[in-house]
Amino acid sequence: MKQFKVATIPGDGIGKEVVPAATDVLDTVAEIHGGISFEFTSFPYSCEYYLEHGEMMPEDGLERLQEYDSIFLGAVGNKALVPDHISLWGLLIKIRREFEQAINIRPAKLLSGVQSPLVNPNDFDLIVVRENSEGEYSSVGGRIFRGKDEIAIQNGIFSRRGTSQAMNFAFELASKRKKHVTSATKSNGIYHSMPFWDEVFEEVSKNYPHVETDSQHIDALAAFFVTQPERFDVIVASNLFGDILTDIGAGIMGSVGIAPAANINVNGKYPSMFEPVHGSAPDIIGKGIANPIGQVWTAKMMLDHFGEEEIGSVLLDVIESTTHDRILTADIGGVYTTQEVTEEIITRLKERA
Repeated sequence: MKQFKVATIPGDGIGKEVVPAATDVLDTVAEIHGGISFEFTSFPYSCEYYLEHGEMMPEDGLERLQEYDSIFLGAVGNKALVPDHISLWGLLIKIRREFEQAINIRPAKLLSGVQSPLVNPNDFDLIVVRENSEGEYSSVGGRIFRGKDEIAIQNGIFSRRGTSQAMNFAFELASKRKKHVTSATKSNGIYHSMPFWDEVFEEVSKNYPHVETDSQHIDALAAFFVTQPERFDVIVASNLFGDILTDIGAGIMGSVGIAPAANINVNGKYPSMFEPVHGSAPDIIGKGIANPIGQVWTAKMMLDHFGEEEIGSVLLDVIESTTHDRILTADIGGVYTTQEVTEEIITRLKERA
């Protein structure tokens, strides 16, 4: 039997509600699978932890997390308690950067029974591979002078290693799907980094002659996500462009509450981290109506990462059968609670077994 050690960080807000729901689902998966088991260890790192200790995690927090096979995160942030730049850079981004989680993956798929805001969504099923460690979100830059002469400089960092790594990952993923990769660029407006991005994309694509490619400027691509999402398979994008596209992807699905994500360490040196897109949602904390699907779908991505793709596919099928029968939380037009949706998924998993 394969046992996976998973560090859970419920974090803030509804993370404390949906992480236990998803781990209950994973325990059910292990029960019916028979060949795997999970050992969950919960860590209290959060904004509340910051208020008590003056830091989002202890000094040896990363050393503790490094001992696990993966990190299962709920949500980070409560700006009523802690400014976002402190909470994010002290926990989420700190883990991403120091654990070399250089790839971010976010799928967007029309789930049966979930109403997309698009009139004709045409059963889109796409996935964005986002370079996750450099690009426009580098910390290189600074501010000088004061008052009306103040200048802020933010440098985008694009390395050949980081760029080609993201692109190779996208091509490998597309090889298992519909064999098409779209590059998100802006070489008609950004003078240095985007022509470099285009050159590396062309070089990498030569290693995958069986995969079709195209390149789209980010402004047009954002529009196509709304007007023709069904035309896309795998999209590879820089840190900023990928961030924008994935939020659009969550939007056209119908709610950020159902959107999953994964931060992948590709060299195996550190654990990868799996987190839903929705954030801490302070407006619905404690109401029992948080959508667990984003966290459960994220659990499916963690199963895939562990090499358990078959059972991961079963879990996604069960999620979609649940939404098809309109067992939905309020954010996607339903009347069911977090617990009721979770219990329905668990029941259907057992029935499938």
